[in-house]
Amino acid sequence: MRTLDEIRTEIEQLTEERSELLHKLAEGHDTLLAIEHKEIEERIADLWDEHRMARAELRWGDRSVIIKRARAEERLDRAA
Repeated sequence: MRTLDEIRTEIEQLTEERSELLHKLAEGHDTLLAIEHKEIEERIADLWDEHRMARAELRWGDRSVIIKRARAEERLDRAA
């Protein structure tokens, strides 16, 4: 998993690209620019998801370990 700084840097770069595209689209509609804008929006959304997951992992630990521990506790509760 990438660091939070790496993810933020990519988000900032894509945000700048998006801003430039929006200025070009404001001048007049261009189908190719609109498609590129949509792809950048989707990539930014994916990066924010990755950022949230990385922050959660830093705060609470590896997700798979947490799930294994929760399932083990659940089995113990059912057995009792």
